[in-house]
Amino acid sequence: MGNVREKLSSPAAARNRDPILDVLKVTLPREGTVLEIASGTGEHAIHFTGSLTPLLWQPSDPDRACRHSIQGWWWDVQLNNILPPLNLDVRDDPWPVETTPPEQPITSIVCINMIHISPWEATESLMRGAGRILPKGGILYLYGPYKENGEHTAPSNEAFDRSLKERNPEWGVRNLEDVVAEAEKNGLTLLRTVDMPANNLSVIFEKN
Repeated sequence: MGNVREKLSSPAAARNRDPILDVLKVTLPREGTVLEIASGTGEHAIHFTGSLTPLLWQPSDPDRACRHSIQGWWWDVQLNNILPPLNLDVRDDPWPVETTPPEQPITSIVCINMIHISPWEATESLMRGAGRILPKGGILYLYGPYKENGEHTAPSNEAFDRSLKERNPEWGVRNLEDVVAEAEKNGLTLLRTVDMPANNLSVIFEKN
C-alpha cells in the first residue's frame, strides 16, 4: 500500500472494536473476502483481520483522507490479508468490486456506523448492492444505534439523534423495522440482532 502515515483515530472505534469482533467471529463465513463499507479511519479493519484469518478484508471509503488513514494504519502492521482501500460510495452503481472483483469472492459485507450518519438513500443503495453482490448464504453485518417500533431505546440515543439531525437533516437514528424492510426488498433476511454496549445493535442478515 505504500508508506502513508496520515492516520486518523476514532475513540468510538477503540471502544466498540472488541465487542464487534466477538460477534464477527461467530457470524462471518470462514472463507472469502469481507467487503467493509465506510471503513472510516481503518482502525476496525486492522483490529479485526488478525483474528479472522484466512478471510481477506477489503476496506473502502469514499473519503480520500479516510483511505489514506487506512493505509497509514496498515503500514504499522502490514498484515497480508488486508487489501488496498477502495474508493467506494454505496450510491454508485456498479460498485468497483463488481467491475473488478477481488481474487477471493466476496462472502460478507460489514458496515459499521454508516446508516445513521448518511442520507436514507445510502441505506437503500447499501441494500441493493448487498443484494447484487452477496452469494446465497452470504452475510451482511450492520452495527449502530436503532429505534425499535419507532421509539428510541435509550435517552442517550434520542439525544444523539437530535445532534445528528442538527448537523444534517438527512441523518438520524433509523427505525430498525425500516432497515429490515429495505433489506428484504433485496433478498436479505434478518437472522438476528445482538445487543451491544452503549445501546447499539449488531444486525445480521443472510442472502436468500
